[in-house]
Amino acid sequence: MPLDTSSYSLALLRLDGRRWNELRRIHAQISTQAAADGSSYLEMGNTKVVCTVTGPSEGRRQGGVAAAQREGEAKIEVEIGFAGFSGIERKRRGRGDNTISISLHILSQDGSLLAACLNAATLALVDAGIPMSDYLVSCTAGSTASYAANDEQADPLLDLNNLEEQELPFLTVGCLGQREEVSVLVMETKVQMSRLEAMLAVGVDGCKRVRDIMDGVVRAHGRRMLEATSS
Repeated sequence: MPLDTSSYSLALLRLDGRRWNELRRIHAQISTQAAADGSSYLEMGNTKVVCTVTGPSEGRRQGGVAAAQREGEAKIEVEIGFAGFSGIERKRRGRGDNTISISLHILSQDGSLLAACLNAATLALVDAGIPMSDYLVSCTAGSTASYAANDEQADPLLDLNNLEEQELPFLTVGCLGQREEVSVLVMETKVQMSRLEAMLAVGVDGCKRVRDIMDGVVRAHGRRMLEATSS
């Protein structure tokens, strides 16, 4: 079904029934894989991601200035797998003393894939007990008109699905916590500069709302653990 880009007035609905500034349903769980140090399962609409984290293992103490500079640092390895699309073998590397391995498995794709991976990885890292200053949260934002349309008055969109990403300019933004400081910004499509500011503002606001959802998931899991240990 082709995307009707003429029906994106701020008062109208998108093809999936959402308004321009609505997130899709987000469902998340942590501690889903008992064998991993940390794990999560996350759904953003029909995009579904499983993430596991292993490490870091205890580092060996060594003397010298170089060792002191390395203290508190860790190497991060990320592996992404797509269900049903295997066939490329990757060389398995040994894990060092300060290596955190993040494995992401994509079960279903329907837009905002990078954002979903970042959010799932954040939850798995929290579950693994990796020290973090805050949640790294991410979402997408787009524009209601293509670059070729050259529409300076095009409205922004939040949390694009796959059909929208195929036909509209969009970006993926990631923020650390509730701050408006952008930590991740990825854009692989063209858009007029006059539209970029509104897209970014909508994306940052969306990140704040995603953070509240993820924080609720972590706190609910913590309460369940406390209840289990006290019973």
